[in-house]
Amino acid sequence: MIHMKITTEEVRNITAQLDEIIEKYNEKQEDKKRDWRTYEQQFAHRLRVAYRELEPLVSEAVKSLIKIKGETRGAKPELTLEKKVLLLLIKHIIQKSNRDMEAMLVLFSCLSDVDVSYKTIERLYSDEEVLCALHNLHQLILKKKGVDKVDGGGDGTGYALTVKKNYESEAQKLKDKIKTASFDGETKKRKKKIFIYAFNLLDIQTNMYVATGTSFKSEKEAFESALAMVKDLDIDIESLRLDRYYSAQAYVKKIEHFLGTVTLYLIPKKNATIKGSWEWKRMLYRFVQDTEVYLKEYFQRNQSESGFAQDKKRTGWTLRLKREDRIDTANFLTSLWHNLYNLG
Repeated sequence: MIHMKITTEEVRNITAQLDEIIEKYNEKQEDKKRDWRTYEQQFAHRLRVAYRELEPLVSEAVKSLIKIKGETRGAKPELTLEKKVLLLLIKHIIQKSNRDMEAMLVLFSCLSDVDVSYKTIERLYSDEEVLCALHNLHQLILKKKGVDKVDGGGDGTGYALTVKKNYESEAQKLKDKIKTASFDGETKKRKKKIFIYAFNLLDIQTNMYVATGTSFKSEKEAFESALAMVKDLDIDIESLRLDRYYSAQAYVKKIEHFLGTVTLYLIPKKNATIKGSWEWKRMLYRFVQDTEVYLKEYFQRNQSESGFAQDKKRTGWTLRLKREDRIDTANFLTSLWHNLYNLG
């Protein structure tokens, strides 16, 4: 066993110089220019793989469900479970409202037998069978990509719930109100209705989302929701990189509670202390002993930020739903499309 000896003073000396250390570190990194021809070829390949694998994967996800016979009265469902899942995924990727999708299905019916109302489409977001199939689809995609032991990175973002508001500009206004002490109960209520917080945990080796979480209240709650999702999957998180928001021992305890022992890469705050769990101490030891190597590991979390940018370009900045459970489903659909696009 390696004997680790470190002091709070050593940690704070490094954090006090961290901006300068990061600046020098960035200067050493190669500024790789993107080969656009290669990029476009890879992108086209990923599209073909995503669309080719979509139907077979959905079919497998649905077949693996065991249906228990229940209430048999009432009208026979207009769609099979497989078609429900495909309809929801396609509706999400083409960024149409429920009413627009209803109208488009009339056109699609020339080529298929799907023709349902916008209310039927809306209800799919909270259909328990559909949710189970989507969860199975998520696991099948990860299995197909070989994701089982994860070196992860995580980050949070926000989605607008109305096209009239932009998340980033409105979030900044709310931050300004906090600083001027004019943040009242009415503003808090309005904020919950306008925006949703989302957190995604990504495997940095494959660029696949392992878990996602949402919350009307805070990024912290979305983060905990994502951790709970990982706990339910047969996946080991071996290391994790999070931004400075999570550089507190309370979050380290949360991670240990949900995921067990994980090698962490967090940037300590200027008032950090070595008092805490063994994993907290180990993390600070690595940070002090070889800061440059530590930063190289930490900055791999930038893939999470890039992932959000890709997602919002692909499926939009807005989740136009009202019920919290359906908003959660919409965010999960975004994650599924992210993974489908990274299968190739």
